[in-house]
Amino acid sequence: MEEKRNGLRVILFPLPLQGCINPMIQLANILHSRGFSITVIHTRFNAPKASSHPLFTFLQISDGLSETQTKDDVMSLLAQININAESPFRDCLRELLLESKESERVSCLIDDCGWLFTQTVAESLNLPRLVLCTFKATFFNAYPSLPLIRTKGYLPVSDSEAEDSVPEFPPLQKRDLSKVFGEFGEKLDPFLHAVVETTMSSSGLIFMSCEELEKDSLTIANEIFEVPIFAIGPFHSYFSASSSSLFTQDETCIPWLGNQKDKSVIYVSLGSVVNITETEFLEIACGLSNSKQSFLWVVRPGSVLGAKWIEPLSEGLVRSLEEKGKIVKWAPQQEVLAHRAIGGFLTHNGWNSTLESICEGVPMICLPGGWDQMLNSRFVSDIWKVGIHLEGRIEQKEIEKAVRMLMEENEGEKIRERMKVLKDEVEKSVKLGGSSFQSIETLANHILLL
Repeated sequence: MEEKRNGLRVILFPLPLQGCINPMIQLANILHSRGFSITVIHTRFNAPKASSHPLFTFLQISDGLSETQTKDDVMSLLAQININAESPFRDCLRELLLESKESERVSCLIDDCGWLFTQTVAESLNLPRLVLCTFKATFFNAYPSLPLIRTKGYLPVSDSEAEDSVPEFPPLQKRDLSKVFGEFGEKLDPFLHAVVETTMSSSGLIFMSCEELEKDSLTIANEIFEVPIFAIGPFHSYFSASSSSLFTQDETCIPWLGNQKDKSVIYVSLGSVVNITETEFLEIACGLSNSKQSFLWVVRPGSVLGAKWIEPLSEGLVRSLEEKGKIVKWAPQQEVLAHRAIGGFLTHNGWNSTLESICEGVPMICLPGGWDQMLNSRFVSDIWKVGIHLEGRIEQKEIEKAVRMLMEENEGEKIRERMKVLKDEVEKSVKLGGSSFQSIETLANHILLL
């Protein structure tokens, strides 16, 4: 049955990355369920599948990206698309506002914090803009101070100081910083400054998080950005992300899991962006094989540098892996993590994946690739204590040891018990009267009054 409409339309504009599109489409579903009509403006590159969301209007704009540029690293891609998309976005938004009917007024724009021009465009058209942050609030709070941390002299880090904490950014360790900043260094500073400035000028900041996970950080976010804060996550607890996947999902993994014992399978996925070397790929393969544990392994085509898919695996290693596991190109992750057969998740610790794992009570083995993943993994292993951190050691012995510990040993059982407690806490947030549930109502009322 069609929900009662409130006469207002919300414009959404996701960044064209899987980890940004999923939350934006989930947010669209949440707002639609509260009576708002939805229009999604999106780029040609990584366009969401409109046919999967028949209740929304989708409008594509030019992004000016060449085939070569679509294969750039994330920061280079974001820099270029922020230049190319501004004029087409402005034209599209202006036309939408001109067409806006009295019976259905455009209330606001909600876009990803990684768009740097949208605040200026929205202001020029007298349209309120809200910001969606797809990172942990704790990480986003560090945006103003990351340039300062970079100049503190923590890098390069000596072996004796590797495990020292970063006083300005707990619980990060100094060895984490090189992967937070990656190869970009001071090139990040203008981007971070622009994100902070445009967020502070917005009409509100939406986090896919909840008070149960980071109450103090949400309070701090309010003090830093001085705009209304809405922590309405985990989004996927309300609406699945599977229908907004940019990749074709291999559904055969679900019946395969159905033939496995409860909590006997380790799920392995490094997400939609992380790439690894052929050597690292082989180390993971050998570690999984030697662990003698059942596994479901997502190997995204092109994720192994220099290979199309799993060609680096020898025939003998493939046979060994097939005895206990299944390798797929992509999986319906929410469905997989919710399956009774899954007992652990070897993950890159993107915030989407981390939240999904917590919500299904699945303990983690942390292998972060960079950026906010470094912080997420520290919370998983050091603060919440619901996972094992590989500390960047992509070595078969370390992987075998971590998998066995999580799946077979007493320490793994303790981790599982702590995860159950955390899962129960987060579950409360999305139920009637919970912090996220109430925050959604507050957000809906905020948009009504814009």
